[in-house]
Amino acid sequence: MMGLLIALISGALMSIQGVFNTQVTKASGVWSASAFVQFLALIVCLGVWACVERSPLLNVFRVEPKYMLLGGAIGALITYTVIRSMASLGPARAAMFIVISQLIVAYVIELFGMFGVEKQPLELRKVIGMVIAIVGVVIFKW
Repeated sequence: MMGLLIALISGALMSIQGVFNTQVTKASGVWSASAFVQFLALIVCLGVWACVERSPLLNVFRVEPKYMLLGGAIGALITYTVIRSMASLGPARAAMFIVISQLIVAYVIELFGMFGVEKQPLELRKVIGMVIAIVGVVIFKW
């Protein structure tokens, strides 16, 4: 139940952040807005780490395989792509396409057991669920 609540909060925060970042971009530029967002995230994360976690910061370099450290670079690209998609599609349509894309890519990762995730069997009901979600996006777009 806690995981569901956190996921719902995450989705809400992503939509709100996308709108905020799109507005900041109008006053500056997409890369300066993205840099500011990532810098502010760094400050918040370091503050919370200093108050709550206090595990050694350099332990992140113990991760194997090392390409897993690219999550921060991917985060910068996420910020950029969310800003651009919300600016051109609007928050609701952009969020729908983002969620559908997340769902499909996450399921492919599970199906093939990529990036250390436990491999899952193909389930027809999950494929049908994704098709229904895609049909929902098409209906919403019209």
